[in-house]
Amino acid sequence: MTDTVAAASPKDRIVIFDTTLRDGEQSPGASMTLDEKLQVAELLDEMGVDVIEAGFPIASNGDFEAVSEIAKRLKRAVVCGLARASANDIDRAGEALRHAHAKRIHTFISTSPLHMKYKLQLEPEAVYEKVISSVTRARQWTDDVEWSAEDGSRTEHDFLCRCVEAAIKAGATTINIPDTVGYSVPEEYYALIRMLLDRVPNADKAVFSTHCHDDLGMAVANSLAGIRAGARQIECTINGLGERAGNAALEEVVMAIRTRGDVLPFVTGVKSQMLVKASKLVSSASAFPVQYNKAIVGQNAFAHESGIHQDGMLKNAETYEIMRPEDVGVKSTSLVMGKHSGRHAFKEKLKDLGFTLGDNAIEDAFRRFKDLADKKKQVFDEDIEALVSDELQAAGEGIKVIALTVIAGTAGPQTATITLDVGGSHVTKMANGDGPVDATFNAIKAIVPHEATLRLYQVSAVTEGTDAQADVAVRLEEHGRQVTGRAADTDTLVASAKAYVAAVNKLGGNRGRVNPQAVAV
Repeated sequence: MTDTVAAASPKDRIVIFDTTLRDGEQSPGASMTLDEKLQVAELLDEMGVDVIEAGFPIASNGDFEAVSEIAKRLKRAVVCGLARASANDIDRAGEALRHAHAKRIHTFISTSPLHMKYKLQLEPEAVYEKVISSVTRARQWTDDVEWSAEDGSRTEHDFLCRCVEAAIKAGATTINIPDTVGYSVPEEYYALIRMLLDRVPNADKAVFSTHCHDDLGMAVANSLAGIRAGARQIECTINGLGERAGNAALEEVVMAIRTRGDVLPFVTGVKSQMLVKASKLVSSASAFPVQYNKAIVGQNAFAHESGIHQDGMLKNAETYEIMRPEDVGVKSTSLVMGKHSGRHAFKEKLKDLGFTLGDNAIEDAFRRFKDLADKKKQVFDEDIEALVSDELQAAGEGIKVIALTVIAGTAGPQTATITLDVGGSHVTKMANGDGPVDATFNAIKAIVPHEATLRLYQVSAVTEGTDAQADVAVRLEEHGRQVTGRAADTDTLVASAKAYVAAVNKLGGNRGRVNPQAVAV
């Protein structure tokens, strides 16, 4: 690949074409409901995505309805529907998009020798004629027509040039060259786009687009190579969702362009601060979890445990972070306390927790912290507190569970009545909830008010069998500080109440102050 970016200027605008709702949803097991699709589409529209491929209208009545509803609701983005090179497909897409304020029909056909022979069972000339007829018919519905050469990266160059020229002549305004099976490498894909722009006579009359799959892990690299070669649209998905190994990840494309403007002198219209929000929504809707070390939006993308890295981060964040976490929607960098953490990070953590210790005490606590970290994957705030104090609360100040009665079942409502020992007084409160655990936690909060948010509720069996003891972990977060309470009991609900109370105790502060509306007994 040459060092010169083809026909680029510092203001070159890259069109972001999101296909999460079409190609992304084709991932096995990633189907979304209509409501989920609408939520995703509206968020994509809000975050500044230029074109949203809402679905494949001919695929099913559900897909048609989704595209139609999205077309009616979106106010900014172009809404796109996919269609094969057939009249029925194109007309169905046109009908679905009828009410869109801005619409595009995206029609495609395979052009590689392998696909034409075995998939289509058509001769090249028949495929060529379908290119012309499909684009011509799509133009009857809209002036915004995109044509794709499926398996374009494995298509013979002469034939690909003929098809592209014909598609543009028939009225296509966007030409997409997919690396459908993720076979290409960046230098090769760059040369492919460059070849088309140089050889096709009317290439200047259309926007060229990339659509790269990640089978060899190069979807984003190939997409960026494509825009360096002269393409001005990138087709991508949130979280890289898509068939097989997925598509180019929208968040990676956007942040690569934003971060490396020196070698990628382009801009997008995407509000990057919404990337993490979009990632979480798509992950929830598709039931596809995001890997912890996923670039940009993964849980560990802005987390550091290594002592060397933590020390550098505390001195200057740019030592180990090339992006600001807030630029993608993450509140702040996370310094994870574990066996790789160093003294500098440990001292900062003690300050954050409100401890002021002498040098000898810090060294002693740090040694014990390292011993503990060798036994645990992650050391939480309350673990560190326990290292520097035998008790977080003075004797008699801790809150204890005295009694719990829960009413649950299908009839509802679920209620819990709990009695707590708070500073030596027994206090009872009843509360409703969405299930017996929620009711129990609401009753505790009614007695001991706090602002903490429940971050984790986890139940595991200590032993086997129906009489197994339940081990419950509850993690609460208040004002940026997290604590975890654990308890075990043969009654899962009792264990849950004790774990929640243990976490409240570790929050510290004046927890002995009882809600005046609670009933003392």
